[in-house]
Amino acid sequence: MDAAPVATSSPSVDPAVGLTAADVAERIAAGETNAYKADTSRGVWSIVRANVFTLFNGIVFSCFFVLLLLGRWQDAIFGLAAFANSIIGCWQEFRAKAALDKLALLNASAARVRRDGVEVELPPGEVVKGDILVLRAGDEVPADALVVESRALQIDESMLTGESDAVDKKPGDQALSASIVVAGEGAAQVNRVGADSYANQFAGEAKRFSLVSSELRTSVNRVLKWVGWGIGPIGLLVLNAQMMVSGGWVTAWETGTWVQAVVNTIASLTAMIPLGLVLMTSIAFAVGAAKLAARKVLVNELPAVEGLARVDVVCLDKTGTLTAGDIDFDGAHPLDGGLAGFEPVLAWYGAAPDANATAKCLREPYPVTAALEVAAYIPFSSARKWSAVSFSGAESGTWVLGAPEMVFGDAATDASSPLGRVVTELASTGRRTLVLGRAAASIDEADVEAERLPDGVVPVVVLTFREQVRPDAAQTLAYFAEQGVGIRVISGDNPRTVAAIAREVGLDAPEGFDARKLPDDDAELGRVLEENLVFGRVTPEQKKRMVVALQSKGHTVAMTGDGVNDALAIKTADIGIAMNSGAAATKAVARLVLLDGQFSHLPDVVAEGRQVIANIERVSMLFLTKTAYATGLAILFGVMVMEFPFLPRQLSITDGLTIGIPAFFLALLPNAQRYVPGFLRRSLSFAIPAGIIIAIALTVYTRLAMALEVPEAELRTGSTIILAIVGIWVLTVLSRPVTRVKALVIGAMFIGLVLVFSIPLATEFFQLVDPGRECAWLIAGITILTIGGIEIVRFFHRRFVARSLAAGAGR
Repeated sequence: MDAAPVATSSPSVDPAVGLTAADVAERIAAGETNAYKADTSRGVWSIVRANVFTLFNGIVFSCFFVLLLLGRWQDAIFGLAAFANSIIGCWQEFRAKAALDKLALLNASAARVRRDGVEVELPPGEVVKGDILVLRAGDEVPADALVVESRALQIDESMLTGESDAVDKKPGDQALSASIVVAGEGAAQVNRVGADSYANQFAGEAKRFSLVSSELRTSVNRVLKWVGWGIGPIGLLVLNAQMMVSGGWVTAWETGTWVQAVVNTIASLTAMIPLGLVLMTSIAFAVGAAKLAARKVLVNELPAVEGLARVDVVCLDKTGTLTAGDIDFDGAHPLDGGLAGFEPVLAWYGAAPDANATAKCLREPYPVTAALEVAAYIPFSSARKWSAVSFSGAESGTWVLGAPEMVFGDAATDASSPLGRVVTELASTGRRTLVLGRAAASIDEADVEAERLPDGVVPVVVLTFREQVRPDAAQTLAYFAEQGVGIRVISGDNPRTVAAIAREVGLDAPEGFDARKLPDDDAELGRVLEENLVFGRVTPEQKKRMVVALQSKGHTVAMTGDGVNDALAIKTADIGIAMNSGAAATKAVARLVLLDGQFSHLPDVVAEGRQVIANIERVSMLFLTKTAYATGLAILFGVMVMEFPFLPRQLSITDGLTIGIPAFFLALLPNAQRYVPGFLRRSLSFAIPAGIIIAIALTVYTRLAMALEVPEAELRTGSTIILAIVGIWVLTVLSRPVTRVKALVIGAMFIGLVLVFSIPLATEFFQLVDPGRECAWLIAGITILTIGGIEIVRFFHRRFVARSLAAGAGR
């Protein structure tokens, strides 16, 4: 990747004051604002192109216009269906796009700037060139800026540069838009805005619409590719046969019978194309995303709905997921031999500008009574899990606040030591613990640079905090257990605390695994993750490694979280799920955002994904069966030089009543079947043999009808009757078990079929006639035998699918 662009200069602005109102107005008038319309979903042209300008739409519309030019508009009605498919597909995705764009706009993170000496929050689009950005851990940088102040400032630029390690930023360094502040704090002056910023120039920027891995889309595209390669030579084969039936190419041209030959060829080609399958897949994605949006779940990418069905392990961050995220101060537990007078230090930590949620809990029990002068400060980092500050005056020396294990090592977990005994006892009750310690020596700039603690830190007091467990957490985890979805609780807290909360929500977690003991070997790490459910003291980089290790074991992993320390893991997971109350970093890289922060939505999310892929698998069998028998018919009639037994308009009857209309309803019905890989293989294992049986049956019928000298109109009517009845039977077979709703759909299609063959206007339009008694017996016999063949195929197919699902569930 190319290096980041060189910074451009900006007018000098006092970082402590920022721009004045007059400065802002001047820049707005000059057009130097950060207003930029980023793509939160596919653009309008992209949607239209994907639904309209495709290879097969091109073939279908070409055939449509050829028939119009030949004056056979009655046989061109399939083109209207293709137009309708494209319009419906665009409309559904436009609706989903509008909902997603609206939600994305409403939930966009705010920018923090300093103007007229006052810190204010405003939408990123209102940032102007020259603004002083105030940056703290968890913030997303809204525009390119030059760092002017830095206190242990670290920024993650992985979404832009691919470098996973956070970068230390000093005054004069560039802070790129869309990067994430992961530690420390600072200020930066904006020097590039809007379309000029690096992120908006970056072609592959992660927040633009990108396609997640989709087995449905990949499988459908593979089928379309196969059909695309075969449609040319098969079309020539059929055309040649139809011309030969008309007496040869020369005779057909001289007598004008070539028109019927072209019509027959078009009928065979359009039947081969599973156009509706692409439409149904798009609609299922769009409707799934819209339904989740109504449940306050923002889907950043439509195919992510399908990805939900494949998830078999969910990694949960404890804070904000299992717990409500609100932390309350529980108590202070001074240690024997510890120093007194720690209250002003805790008051300073609670009032610090970069105080996190835990530190803010100290404000009420420890209000500020006297100002302390800071000599040196190392801000809190989720990686090292402690912060340190040196004061001038009475509280001189260094005070350290952090996780006991990270500050004092094994002494904090050794029950024989005074500190370990207190920490172990408190953590086992599910309370979060921090320790405040003190060293006589003060830290200096070198210590701040190296993020190094002085020697001789002595524990003074253990602080405990309580988190409220979400009332819906136990029920949600029980759902996952029933569905065979594994759970891993991954937290930065004390392993005993995490395990206690995990037990409270129903997980079998006697003890939590201390992540400081995780192996460096990836294979060994995977083994540890298979054997343990709860992990504590996990660093952000370890969370990412754990996700990768689970993926290497063949798992499809979802990761939930709300803190900036979860961002790397959420980005790495197959499906990243962020809480809307969390940091901008997590929401920026997540596939899904729970807008109301309700953990109980996760079962809905997984169920929606399973409904999409299970229903599309069923619907695909309808469309692929049609493609199989249409291809078989084209080849058989081409090789045997027989006149194609359908008019295009007659195939429209079977397509609409046995596939197109019912597929729309079947694709949206509830379906909780667990996903197992192999969607295309299972679909083709039914569609190909069923299609072959139907193609052979129609070929045999045509040969026998020709032997009986059945007139052409009666022969075509008989072919249409056989295909329509068999098609409805295939629909019935694939709908089993037949529920009330499915019975209504199947019954409605059968009634529609009867009406088409009964209403004079319809029979005249579709050129359907009374096939006669002799032909009727032939039709009945062929239909019964074909249905019997379909039942045999379905019997063996169900056994194949059962073995496939059992093998998939056992992996």
